[in-house]
Amino acid sequence: MKIIIVGAGEVGFHIASHLALENKDVVVIDSDPEAIRHVSDNIDVQTVHGSGSSPVILEEAGIKEAEIVLAVTNSDETNLVACLVSDIISPTTKKLARLRNADFDNFHDTFNKHAPHIDTLINPEIEVVKTIDRLMNLPGAVDIGEFADGRVKFVGIHVEDGTQVANFKLSEIFSRTGIYIPLIAAIIRNDELIIPTGNDKLRAGDTVYFISEDIKLSEALAAFGKHTEPVKRVLIVGGGRIGFRLARHLEKQPVYIKIIEKDQDRCCMLADRLNKTVVLHGDGSDQELLREENVQDIDIVITLTNDEETNILTSLLARKMGISKTITKISKFSYFPLMSMIGLEQIVNPRLSAINSILQHIRRGKVLSAISIKGDEAEVLEAVAMETSDIVDKPLKDISFPKGALITGIIHGNDIIIPSGSSLIEPGDRVIIFARKEAIPRIEKILAVKLEFF
Repeated sequence: MKIIIVGAGEVGFHIASHLALENKDVVVIDSDPEAIRHVSDNIDVQTVHGSGSSPVILEEAGIKEAEIVLAVTNSDETNLVACLVSDIISPTTKKLARLRNADFDNFHDTFNKHAPHIDTLINPEIEVVKTIDRLMNLPGAVDIGEFADGRVKFVGIHVEDGTQVANFKLSEIFSRTGIYIPLIAAIIRNDELIIPTGNDKLRAGDTVYFISEDIKLSEALAAFGKHTEPVKRVLIVGGGRIGFRLARHLEKQPVYIKIIEKDQDRCCMLADRLNKTVVLHGDGSDQELLREENVQDIDIVITLTNDEETNILTSLLARKMGISKTITKISKFSYFPLMSMIGLEQIVNPRLSAINSILQHIRRGKVLSAISIKGDEAEVLEAVAMETSDIVDKPLKDISFPKGALITGIIHGNDIIIPSGSSLIEPGDRVIIFARKEAIPRIEKILAVKLEFF
């Protein structure tokens, strides 16, 4: 599979890194020589210096032989033109574009049905708002993904000191404590990803990823000492595009909302376009302002400014002033490992949201969704099993599955099955697969060759 990536920023770099590990034929285009140098010095992919909207550059990159072109520069207009030129030169190449401006929201279908015939349009800001909405209602969750139209949740939580299920073998937890725990797909300990067996134990400080039915999520969280609590009062720091989208989304819910924004003109726009949100002009990192606004009565503070240092400091300040729940927007991937060390567990990243959305659309086979875990260490995929597959109608224990991969869920009609060795996959079932990065090429081969008609 040949893939051309237009844009060597963090999104383009991480997707290229992801795909290069899977031995894909990847070409990265960017007009910034430093960005191109960064890619070529760190990833084994081909690079082309120039504009991704140039027909000459696209032809040099091999657009006519490419199966997919990803337009992920920081410019919506450049991404649109790159797709338009690609459509003219190579109409059969699948096109994916990242568009962040809300002005384009109502034109996604138009861009699909008419030139530039973009197959998939991705707005990471919309995905971030969805993630924030889910995290708001899951205390302690550091990550959350949805499968089977929201009926299955994939949740990452931090194991605290004193958690009852800690320090027992997973296979013995129920017999020793009487507590039922959900299927644990992965443990992250000391920055290492572990796929556990029944002999592994949970420890304080671990990040645990588990699968649960939505209707059983409260029970699953309670097993780890977490309890859902309704959020009634929200403070958003930063009234940019994401802050505005989030406030507009929350206004549909019975929630009291405040936004603090530094820019006076932006405050006027927010006040004009929002109906129930209280808009305050000021600096969200100003402790005196937070005290005047009775921040101690707020259920959750969400920091969404365009400056991640401000977001981090404001979240820490809110925690110091008595707020137990904060969600912090971070753009730099290099900051991620530091967040839990300073007590900030709930993090959102628009670039990671874009990467997750893109991955599901470039996987072979009937992949419905894909979520990256711990950067590019692992993925969780949801795919459809076709009747031609040799994994249907036989117990999972009899299937030769690649090492480092695990089927964590089967959706059969309206039934959600957390599988055991005796579980069967039937044609048309959805399967949820957790896989380390080294197992993904084989999983993708199974999805393309075994699970899909040709």
